[in-house]
Amino acid sequence: MNILLCPLSDGGYLYPALAVGRELRCRGHRVSVLGRAAAAPFAAEAGLPFAAAEEFGGERAFSAARWGVMGLAQYRATVRAARQARADLLVTSVLCNGALLAAEALDVPVVVIGLSIHLWTYRSGGEGEPQYGRTRENRTLETLALYDAAREEAGLAARPSRWSRESVAAANAAATADPDASPLLGDALLLRGDPELEYPGAELPRRAHHVGPLPWEPAADLGELAAVDAALARTGKPVVYVHLGRFFGGGSPWPRLNATFTGGRYQAVVEQGRTAGPNPAPDADILLVRKPWLGPLVDRAGLVLTAGTSAPVLGALLRGRPLGVTPNGSEQPVLAGALLRAGAAVHLPRTGEPDQAGRVDAAWRDDRLRSHAHRLGRRLAAAAADGPRRAADLVEQTARTSDRQPATSRENHGYSISRPGPRGRGEPLGGRAAVDRSALRLS
Repeated sequence: MNILLCPLSDGGYLYPALAVGRELRCRGHRVSVLGRAAAAPFAAEAGLPFAAAEEFGGERAFSAARWGVMGLAQYRATVRAARQARADLLVTSVLCNGALLAAEALDVPVVVIGLSIHLWTYRSGGEGEPQYGRTRENRTLETLALYDAAREEAGLAARPSRWSRESVAAANAAATADPDASPLLGDALLLRGDPELEYPGAELPRRAHHVGPLPWEPAADLGELAAVDAALARTGKPVVYVHLGRFFGGGSPWPRLNATFTGGRYQAVVEQGRTAGPNPAPDADILLVRKPWLGPLVDRAGLVLTAGTSAPVLGALLRGRPLGVTPNGSEQPVLAGALLRAGAAVHLPRTGEPDQAGRVDAAWRDDRLRSHAHRLGRRLAAAAADGPRRAADLVEQTARTSDRQPATSRENHGYSISRPGPRGRGEPLGGRAAVDRSALRLS
């Protein structure tokens, strides 16, 4: 089977897809990766052929920061790349509306790799769940609205999605009441957390499955690690790892971080991540980094501070580290609430807290907090050991249960360019086949 991985190219989305792709390749499937050019070294380290989205008209189409406005560019790039790869199935990220639409236009199955928690409306249950910032219904409707906008731009709005026999508008309007009909899940949605992180009594949609963290990241550069260790040794203070997420208009965290790590008991390694405008104070015990890996940095810390995005949360828990969470937007409030319920995190307010350093010290010394983090981490580690296999099983199952024709004869569009390769199979991305630029134009 020819499989195209087309996740968002940011590490928190790309790396889990590479973990699944590696397992699928070991099973004999032909797996290729489509992403921003900057993702090429990571695909190479994972041992998978790579094609740059920029070569298919998808500049910035796979950026997490622009996911809501790049649906059309992502759709076009994915369609073009999938045709070149003769893809039988797509594997993409949550929030990749363009890839979902490409799978529909090409009439191939699509598996979505999600976050560590379910973002949208539950199938049933969940009554009494605190609504952090917005309701699940509101989040679902907003995401569907962006999907609908991308669908209209792609010229697919006039026909129903394959997950509903109704009109698109009617199906999406009913998606909060019937999550099983939601197009956002693809043919299967793979959640990377643990059932304990979902609200007690809530039932996931039928196409949603827990597969564990899917941990993979590039190997750390030994020279860079030695430089980090030398910098930390200058003060010798205990280390707190801080992973910044996007601010979502919530204000800069730097005044709070500078107050917490100036003249106190702890020093911080701050991963800048996707944030802009770093502003550590000159006398603050802060080492600012931007690395494509976080595992070795978490290993050096005793506590992890984060906004509540999936990658640092899972990275911390897999190593038994408790968390301090300061959620802002996106999935952050939902995941932060789940961690607080599990007893593995404490809430650190964004503003108005006069003694942030005291809160950090209390969290560091809280044995009960650390015990809950270890307990949840053991569950996640057990799932991680078998996660890529379970994820690959679901990918193969999705392909088997599809009643569609072989990939080289599925499309029935005026702009179809499907042509069989040797023995009826296409050439994979990254192979020797040249790209037919004229044929790759969409009408």
